[in-house]
Amino acid sequence: MFQQALQILQRYYGYDSFRPGQERTIRSILDGNDALGIMPTGGGKSICFQIPALILPGVTLVVSPLISLMKDQIDTLINIGIEATFINSSITSSEVSRRLRKAERGEYKLIYIAPERLELDSFRHLLQTLPISMVAIDEAHCISQWGHDFRPSYRRIAELLAELPQRPRVAAFTATATPEVMKDILSYLGIPAANVVMTGFDRPNLKFSVAKGENKQDYLLSFIGQRKEQAGIIYAATRKDVDSLCELLRKKGIAAGKYHAGLSDLNRKEAQDSFLFDDTRVMVASNAFGMGIDKSNVRYVIHYNMPKNMEAYYQEAGRAGRDGEAGECVLLFSPQDTIIQKFFIEETMLDPERKMNEYRKLQAMVDYCHTTRCLRRYILNYFGEDAPEECGNCGSCSDEVQMTDLTREAQMIFSCIYRMKERFGASIVSQVLKGSRNQKVRQFGFEQLPTYGLMKAYTEKEITDLIHTLSAEGYLALTEGKYPVLKLQPRAARVLKGDELVIQKRRIVVKREEKGDQELFDLLRRLRKEISEREKVPPYVVFPDSTLREMSQALPVDRSGMLSVKGVGEAKFLRYGVLFMELIQEYVDKNN
Repeated sequence: MFQQALQILQRYYGYDSFRPGQERTIRSILDGNDALGIMPTGGGKSICFQIPALILPGVTLVVSPLISLMKDQIDTLINIGIEATFINSSITSSEVSRRLRKAERGEYKLIYIAPERLELDSFRHLLQTLPISMVAIDEAHCISQWGHDFRPSYRRIAELLAELPQRPRVAAFTATATPEVMKDILSYLGIPAANVVMTGFDRPNLKFSVAKGENKQDYLLSFIGQRKEQAGIIYAATRKDVDSLCELLRKKGIAAGKYHAGLSDLNRKEAQDSFLFDDTRVMVASNAFGMGIDKSNVRYVIHYNMPKNMEAYYQEAGRAGRDGEAGECVLLFSPQDTIIQKFFIEETMLDPERKMNEYRKLQAMVDYCHTTRCLRRYILNYFGEDAPEECGNCGSCSDEVQMTDLTREAQMIFSCIYRMKERFGASIVSQVLKGSRNQKVRQFGFEQLPTYGLMKAYTEKEITDLIHTLSAEGYLALTEGKYPVLKLQPRAARVLKGDELVIQKRRIVVKREEKGDQELFDLLRRLRKEISEREKVPPYVVFPDSTLREMSQALPVDRSGMLSVKGVGEAKFLRYGVLFMELIQEYVDKNN
């Protein structure tokens, strides 16, 4: 059966081999096993259940969290010649029945459903009439109450599995699962730990960087101005920021759209379609946008504010470079971001244990923004994966750096925290070191401490930033909760004794260069855009950027050459091959 899987991969998807992890997952499913696939965004999780679905008898049910995600995947499947459908709140009950009847007759191999449908006893009863051979669960972290996007409806999947006449194979997939979340998923779905396929969380094509102390609007305009033809996403924490940033970009002549929960369903759909079809270059959005959005040619993702936790950040940042081409992920940090996220946590109706867990995750995100170590290593360590000390492609590793000895400043901070009996947070420690005479400092008599005013040459913000950096590097710890308190760690004692130095990096950003024939690449994109408008599908459904980039390098002008390009299968060659070969041939003749 695996040979059949390879033939399907070549015929429909245009690839002659599977990516890391895909083969193991597909083999496991075809051998009759359940599986949990943990693969980074853009790692090709969909193929892991779509190809087995075409081989197995009966129907594969795909539980997917968003209507937009379903539509994207269905459009892509139909475009390559695979019949599939979806069932969600956008269609009538009579249409639901019609689609289920067609599935029963074998006209669909894949049916995508929203998890909320499983809350309807009547719908679960209808599913019992279908020959379901596999249940695939996309964004499986939504099952776990410790995940960053817990969806109670996902918990109904276990009920469905118990009610079906015969338990189908179960294949769950996610890009963001800490060890705690992974354990929760396995336990709930009854998948053996031996059936986990983990390819690693790393996205080598993405460059991560953090910008602190910048004028955010100026940074944004400069960054986008240097990338006018590229598609990008800007995430902001509030609807107000989304509205104002979108307006700013439009005034500067940038084709920008906006997306947040305060817009009508119609406005959100129009904004999303405009972005998917490349009519809008930049999408400014809240975290309501993007889960599973399959737009492959997003070249950068900028977070205008710090997200609430690393899982949310990595999933949102991972929407860059899904085609395997280079992508940039920039986080613009300011202390106000932490205040906003703490407000959001306090506004939730979570029980105390889960609220404390959210604070713990938020602190890990703050530490990421202040660490001077390799950012990629920090991310991978967070997800329980080891990594080299330096990756060579993040804001801490690849840029020119100036090493600064901050041992003396660190000793002042540690001494002050010790003399304040480790009972206060970063803000008041900074005020004491600065020599502030505000009421709280005087109330506790801190102006009498020998460390009072020791760092008066620094601003309070500079002192606070350094405290957060020392926390991120493990010299200090912060207690959990709304008002975290600083605690000295063993490394701080070694610094105070003079046994260890504190070195911090200062960075200068280096610009990335494009590869391939840019002029031909732009012509190919223009042709793709014309086809997408004619067929009313997003451009990346025709061909992703990575395929066009390879065309601009390989210059295929015959059938075998075109079919050797990754992403060009037989169906797409028959549909578009001649048009692209003619354009390439014309370009080759014109430019010798």
